[in-house]
Amino acid sequence: MEGLGISLGYLLVQLFNFLIMFVVINAWVVKPIIRMLEKRRETIAQGLEDARVAADARANAEREASRILSEAQTKAAEIVREATDRAEVAAREVRAASEAETAKAREVALAEVASERNVALASLRSQVASLAIAATQRLIGESLKADETRQRALVDEFFSGVRSGKVTLVEESGLRGASAEVTSALPLTEAEQEAVRRDLLKTLDSGGTITFRVDPAILGGLVVRVGDRVVDGSVAGQLAGLRQSLQ
Repeated sequence: MEGLGISLGYLLVQLFNFLIMFVVINAWVVKPIIRMLEKRRETIAQGLEDARVAADARANAEREASRILSEAQTKAAEIVREATDRAEVAAREVRAASEAETAKAREVALAEVASERNVALASLRSQVASLAIAATQRLIGESLKADETRQRALVDEFFSGVRSGKVTLVEESGLRGASAEVTSALPLTEAEQEAVRRDLLKTLDSGGTITFRVDPAILGGLVVRVGDRVVDGSVAGQLAGLRQSLQ
């Protein structure tokens, strides 16, 4: 070593100094720096993890908010639809009630008019009978004056179609059905209606119903409708048949 110009003692001192510096630098510089870098790495890793968790939480929150908003919109649409349906149902019910009330009022008014007309016609029946008897007497002479009761019976038979307590029109028609409508020129008396009911119920089905209406246009006699079948025993019908036969 000395031949090379290197002092062994000086070399050992330098090595020793290097080792001391290495230990000192390693203990006081390198290790703190490594620990600081490791801590920094951990801090960055934790920050990244926190950021990832935060991103996941935000994504979950956005999905939840979207779901809640979608459910709220769906529920709001359902509420609006139900409210619209209820409003439409209420409107239909109000309209139906109004129409029913109007129809009922019209039916009541028509029934009242028909009732008043029937009362008026019933009050005129005796006057019509008297006029008919007077006209007949003028046409055929004085021979009928002595039997005014018979004359009135003939006039009543002319208007009611009931002869000797029987409805000849029903006996000859052979009507069958569930219900019947009887039309007369003047309101029938209770006795005449009872006679019509008695004869008609014999031909109708069990539990059959009979309704009476008045139409002065038929002039006299009866028109009986059972289902689609009509038996016309009215004076107007007879006159129409006579006109057709003369043409």
